[in-house]
This record gives sequence, C-alpha cells and structure tokens, in this order.
Amino acid sequence: HRRLPAVIPTPPVSASPFPNPKSQYCCLSRNFSAALTPLLPVQLPSRMETHLWYVVPDEVKSAPLLSKYMELLPQSERDHVLGFRGDQLQKSALLARTLVRTTIARYQVDGHLDPRSLRFKRNIHGKPEVEWETKDGFCPPPLQFNISHTSSLVACGVTMNSLIGIDVEEKRRRTKNNILAFAKRYFTAHEVEHLNAIPDSELQQQEFIKLWTLKEAYVKALGKGFSSSPFNTFTIRVNTAAQESFCASSGIAVETLDSPQNLTNNWQFALLELMGSHYVAICLERQETGGAGKAFPIKLTARKTIPSVEDELVSGTNAVVTIGGSVTQF
Repeated sequence: HRRLPAVIPTPPVSASPFPNPKSQYCCLSRNFSAALTPLLPVQLPSRMETHLWYVVPDEVKSAPLLSKYMELLPQSERDHVLGFRGDQLQKSALLARTLVRTTIARYQVDGHLDPRSLRFKRNIHGKPEVEWETKDGFCPPPLQFNISHTSSLVACGVTMNSLIGIDVEEKRRRTKNNILAFAKRYFTAHEVEHLNAIPDSELQQQEFIKLWTLKEAYVKALGKGFSSSPFNTFTIRVNTAAQESFCASSGIAVETLDSPQNLTNNWQFALLELMGSHYVAICLERQETGGAGKAFPIKLTARKTIPSVEDELVSGTNAVVTIGGSVTQF
C-alpha cells in the first residue's frame, strides 16, 4: 500500500490513551485478554456482494481494550505494530490487524474460529491472504479480503470469489506541491487533462484524491502494489455527462496503457464518501454481467465496528454515500 506522498501531516484527532505503548501492552495484555466479548457469527457475502467493515481509531480510547487486541496477535505482528514511530501509527496498525482477524473469524467458515489461530501468507508482491489449515474434508472458502488504514480510519473489505482492493484517504489531505505538477509525476496524460479541466482549486484537489484512491484500490486488487503497477501505466476513466467530476451515476473504468485489450471488462469500482470525512474506493474482479454486457451493481453492506465491543449497520444511511460507480446498499 502506498500512501499519498509529499503531504502535509494531518494533526492527530486525539492523543493516544497510552503514553508508553510497550509498557502498557506488556503489563495489561495478560490481565484483560480473556474478557473479550465472543464474536457474533456473520453470514458470508453473497455473490458480487462486498462487506465493508471500518473502525474509527479515535473512538477506541481504552488502554485495556487495546491491550486485549494486542494479545490476539502473534509475536511477529506485535513487533511489527510496535515498530511504528508514534502512538497514533501504532494504534492504527494494531486496529488494522485486529479488524482483519476478528472479521474473518466471524464468518465461521470452519466451525468456531479463534482470531488468534488465523495464519496469513503473502503473495509474491506482498498482498496478505489467509493460510487455511488443511484438514480432512475441509475445503477452504474462496474468501478474499483487503485492508486499508489512515490514522483516522481503518477499513476492511471482504468478498467471496472476487479479488478485491480497497483504499481510504482523508478528504482534507493536502499536497505540498501544485496539484497538476504532482499529477504529472504520477498520473497519465488523460487523468492530468481531467484535473486540468476543473477550474476550482478545491474541487480539483478533491478529484485528485478520488483518483488516487481509485488507482490504489485497483493495484491492490491486482495484488501487485505500486512498485509492480506504477500509477502512470493505467488510466482511470470517469464516464459522466460533463466529464468534470464524479457523481453517483459515474461509470468508472480502467484501461492499461501497455495492454489496451485489458480495458475494464474484468473490473468494477465503487467510490464512497464515509462519514463525510473520508473517501473509500473499492475495486472488484467482475464475475458476471447483466444485459448488454453491463455489470451488475456492487451489493454493499457496511458496518462500523469496535471489534468485540459493538457493531452498527451503516449502509443505506448518511454515513455511507455513493459518489461513483454502480452500488446497491443493504
């Protein structure tokens, strides 16, 4: 995952609840790990359905709860979390790994799953996948997931059968450099032209972040990442009447410059505004089409959660607004 480079850091939403993460985790994890609320099972996504789970780090303020989450991780992941510099980054990394483990465990694909028991592997490009234990008569489910996080939001997308990539970015992020100069470095000529056609600087900034988020979601769905699929090797096209900005009816497509035949017959996108403060892009491998070769809308179920504490179904509310792509919320 490649975060937006050369940005002015966003001020932290609030101070971390623990001044010394290492000492807090070490002394609290043993005392509170057994008190985690049992995970309620959730039905697996249906075909062409995406489950979006997200956590707001600022709403997780309990040091004992964070210590419980740390206890869910193997030592290698704990070391990775504590390797980040600063409380906010450590907290975000911890919540990301906790969200993945507790979410996948809730789908109960192999009887009762303890989130501690899950093992992960990475493909050759570093994208994580579940490493299911081989058992007699057990057929691993075609479950796919992807994670993205900022210091102010952690999100996990889950599908069945379809490869998925997601990315989240804060709407208020700002680049240090001129937007168009920055875009010329990372984007294709078509995308730069798209941005240049927007006269309002604030709208131009927002469109830049939307494009970045969509491009990030695409390379993550491919499972390759930025280094293997640089952003200037493919174009995100927005199909709107005015061709000026995204809207709820926008068709979003991708075409690769090195392989034009790979025009987005294989992929479809959703662009969402979450809580009025973040953009979320979802890229899915398209499995089937409706009439005239058109893709069925993405079925989206979104839940805001604090793992092992509470869930809130937010799809269909003002918390999740579709601003691009074809999406049906449940």
